[in-house]
Amino acid sequence: MTGEHSSKQYDTDLETIRSKVLLMGGLVERQFQEAINVFRNGNLDAAERVIKDDDQVNRLEVELDDACSHLIVRRQPTANDLRTVMATIKVITDLERIGDEAAKIARTAIHLHKRGIGTIDHTETVRVIASGAADLLHDALDALARLDEKQATRLIAQDAVIDRDFRSIMRNLITFMMEDPRTISASMDTLWVAKAVERIGDHAKNIAEYVIYIVEGKDVRHTDYATSQLDDEV
Repeated sequence: MTGEHSSKQYDTDLETIRSKVLLMGGLVERQFQEAINVFRNGNLDAAERVIKDDDQVNRLEVELDDACSHLIVRRQPTANDLRTVMATIKVITDLERIGDEAAKIARTAIHLHKRGIGTIDHTETVRVIASGAADLLHDALDALARLDEKQATRLIAQDAVIDRDFRSIMRNLITFMMEDPRTISASMDTLWVAKAVERIGDHAKNIAEYVIYIVEGKDVRHTDYATSQLDDEV
């Protein structure tokens, strides 16, 4: 009876943590979307809200890390249970870093719009990569909520598209700066935003990889796992 009670309490504690992690995920997803909107429209009040929201994300990281640590100490999970807790801790870290990148985008938007946009269409430059990263983040959080390893596997490959888009943006912006030095300030700001978006894509991919780790027990980081799995389905 003691073992059964302990197991039920562990499940309850873990589900509480999972719920808060998904809450944190929803918060950073909204933070990212609002940061991109700020970059588009220059709403300085909204930019300040995005930056302030990062404080809440940071508090959630500390609270959840502490909850996970206490769960390990109190319940002493083994095998699959411990794997789930460790992966959850890593997801929390990636979510916090997404919040950091969103705040960085908002700060850059403030600088860009205060100085004047210049001669390049900065919004159009990052539109495609921002849309791709937002979709990847949303779907990675969905895969985490449902522990859908098949969806997570498909998502890993999408990060390569975002990386490719970033390289294209970087080449185009370098060309603008070389051809017209007046575009340098706006181009550099746009490049920092594109890089932050690319990093958000990386963190979203990490979350997808942790879903696979939780479900299958496979550490697929730094491997061609997604490609091999997709080839098997063909």
